[in-house]
Amino acid sequence: MSSYKYVETETVKYLEASNKQNLDLFLCYCGSEACLPGQGFGPAVRFQYLLHFILDGEGTYEANGNVYHLKKNQGFLITPDTVTYYEADKQNPWHYIWIGFNGVKAATYLEQANLNEDQLVFQFEDGSDIQDYVFKMLELNSSSISNELERQGLLYLFMSKLTSQQNNQQSHTGYKATESYLEKAIAFIQNNYTNTIKITDVANYIGVNRSYLTHLFKQKLDMSPQEFLVSYRIDKACHLLQYTNLAISDISRSVGYSDPLAFSRIFKKVKSVSPKHFRQTQHLNTHPHETL
Repeated sequence: MSSYKYVETETVKYLEASNKQNLDLFLCYCGSEACLPGQGFGPAVRFQYLLHFILDGEGTYEANGNVYHLKKNQGFLITPDTVTYYEADKQNPWHYIWIGFNGVKAATYLEQANLNEDQLVFQFEDGSDIQDYVFKMLELNSSSISNELERQGLLYLFMSKLTSQQNNQQSHTGYKATESYLEKAIAFIQNNYTNTIKITDVANYIGVNRSYLTHLFKQKLDMSPQEFLVSYRIDKACHLLQYTNLAISDISRSVGYSDPLAFSRIFKKVKSVSPKHFRQTQHLNTHPHETL
C-alpha cells in the first residue's frame, strides 16, 4: 500500500504518493492552487506526466520553444524530461488544478486523448467532472486500502473523461477548428510578410505548436508554412518587379528580406531566374544602377 502526504494552506491543496507503484497508470500527486499575480514555476524538468487544468484566470506556458497563452477551461500537458516554464498572468492570475501520474500505459492513454509532445494544450467547455475527480482525490488524503483504490479509480475516471472529451471535440469540431487555424495562419502571414517573421511566430499567434501547424498546411495546401510564406513573399516581389521601378533592394525589404543578396538567391530558387532577369522579361524599365 502506498503512503501519502497531504498539505493544505489557504491557496494550495497538495497530495503526493510517497511510494509510486509500477502499474499501467498510477497517481504521483495532485493539487489545486489559486496563484498570485506573476507567480511562476521553472524553468524545470518533471519526471512524470503532469496535467494542469485552468479553473479561472489566465497565464502562459512555455515548452519546446513555444509559448502558449491559456485561459479558463484550457489545460496543458508537461511531459517527462522536458524543460518547461509557466506563469500566472499579472492582471488575471490563474487558479488551476493539477494531476501528476505515470505508468507503462500513461503515454498511450494520453495519445488516445490527442495529447503528446507535439500537442500539449487541450480544452474543456465543461471541466466540472475532472475538477471533481481531483478535489475528491484531495479529500482522500489518508492512507488506507479503500482510499488508495478509490484514488486509483478516480485517476482512471479522469483519463477516461479526458479521452472522451478530446475525441468528441475532434469529431465534432475538428474540421472547423482546422479550417479556423489555417485561415488565421494565412491571414497572419498576409498581414505580416513584410516583417522578418518566423513560422514559430505564426504558430504562437494561433495557439498551436509548429509541428501541428506544419501538419495542417501539408494536409490542406500540400506545402509547409515556410514554403507558403516564401511563395507569398515571392509573388508580392514579382508584382513589385513588374509594376514598379523600385530598386531590388527596396523590394527585398518590402517583402520581408533585410538582405537583398539572400532575397535574390531565394527568388532565383523559386523562379529559376534572378529578380533582375525577371524584370527584364516583363519589358519594364530597370534602375540604371541595378546590380543584383
